[in-house]
Amino acid sequence: MSIEKGRAYFRQFGMEHRVIEFAVSSATVELAALALGVEGARIAKTLSFQSPEGCVLVLAAGDARIDNRKFKDCFNMKAKMPTAQEVEALVGHPVGGVCPFGINPGIPVYLDNSLKRFETVFPAVGSGNSAIELTPDELYRYSNAKAWVDVCKLPE
Repeated sequence: MSIEKGRAYFRQFGMEHRVIEFAVSSATVELAALALGVEGARIAKTLSFQSPEGCVLVLAAGDARIDNRKFKDCFNMKAKMPTAQEVEALVGHPVGGVCPFGINPGIPVYLDNSLKRFETVFPAVGSGNSAIELTPDELYRYSNAKAWVDVCKLPE
């Protein structure tokens, strides 16, 4: 089960106790915000995009949307998402629980600057009813992110 991969990932850092598991779904930004009692923007959603090597993960604030021009300029490819079935096979977590923790090897992870607005954010931990509260610096470190990027736009 994917949540166990996420828990095991944080166990190696002595942080397993910080993983939150809900009795309700947190599979969307709205559901996660409701389960946590926080604004949706603080949910760190993990977006998967097809790449020539398989896929790339981009974590962004819950209220951010991919800007296709910025994405193409940054990654030299179109922002095309794989199907739900492809995501689980490529990443190792199902849609709704996709996160950068305990993923299949070789998947590059990037963090969008939209997350830097917050003291802490809440990414999933491998299942559609889990989360962990991390500072942006912790998220960068524990996600093994390659870089901060600017590929999103925020609501007006």
